[in-house]
Amino acid sequence: MDISIVVPFLNEEESLPELVEWIDRVMRQNSLSYEVVMVDDGSTDKSWAIVQSLKEKYPIKGIKFRRNYGKSAALNVGFEATEGDVVITMDADLQDSPDEVPELRRMIIEDGFDLVSGWKQKRFDPLSKTIPTKLYNWTTRQMSGIYLHDFNCGLKAYRKDVVKSVEVYGEMHRYIPVLAKWAGFKKIGEKVVAHRARKFGVTKFGLDRFINGPLDLLSIIFVSKFGKRPMHLFGVLGFLSFLAGFVIALYLAVAKFAFEQYKMTERPLFYFGLLFMVIGTQLFMTGFIAELVSRNSADRNKYEVSERI
Repeated sequence: MDISIVVPFLNEEESLPELVEWIDRVMRQNSLSYEVVMVDDGSTDKSWAIVQSLKEKYPIKGIKFRRNYGKSAALNVGFEATEGDVVITMDADLQDSPDEVPELRRMIIEDGFDLVSGWKQKRFDPLSKTIPTKLYNWTTRQMSGIYLHDFNCGLKAYRKDVVKSVEVYGEMHRYIPVLAKWAGFKKIGEKVVAHRARKFGVTKFGLDRFINGPLDLLSIIFVSKFGKRPMHLFGVLGFLSFLAGFVIALYLAVAKFAFEQYKMTERPLFYFGLLFMVIGTQLFMTGFIAELVSRNSADRNKYEVSERI
């Protein structure tokens, strides 16, 4: 199969028929075999009934959640169901154009990209969405070292190996390029794509995503760097903290015997030194326990292998 298109949605009953018909028209015009994997993230309208009716005419796989789990969960189960050599993700609100799919596929197949992210250079969103998005994209570029303009664009193309190698959860769907990079897929590009004004329904964007997003990015970076060697982080921090406390205590002890003008416990610096030593010990023990957990984990020796002979 040439292409799998994963479409997560929530209450998009008005958009789905037009979107699927549009996808089918583009695929037929380009002689591409395809499937559409539609994931209902707990819709309360007639979206699922529409998917069931569309299944009679189009090559659709449908997955329905009992409740709303979020876009990351929808993408994760959608990725598991894909069979195409190239996997495309797009939103169901008709703001992403299926006309972009053939060129995105070409960039994966011919140009050799592992992942191509869409860049909505000209947006039709309100300022309440565009301004936080610009700040979020700038922060992600600085922290991840991946210089994409639009991490959160729903229109992306992936080599099949990528979606089968990453696990998407929490709010991490916007960080799939970061997950792919840490999984060893280095060739990540972007393409300017058309952005359309929302035709039906209302946006699902909320300020909670703007708050939770950076926290998930920190989680990805931490787990990627120290997931299999936690002592390298906690041990170093614990050692430095304990060393700072020890130096303070040593200084106070030398000062007392040299001058004998005060008691060590009468100086606030003594308590700072004691605090640093306690924190250092706790950090070191945290690293030691995390190392034990990591070494006894069932997937401690799970590594991504790109090819076998």
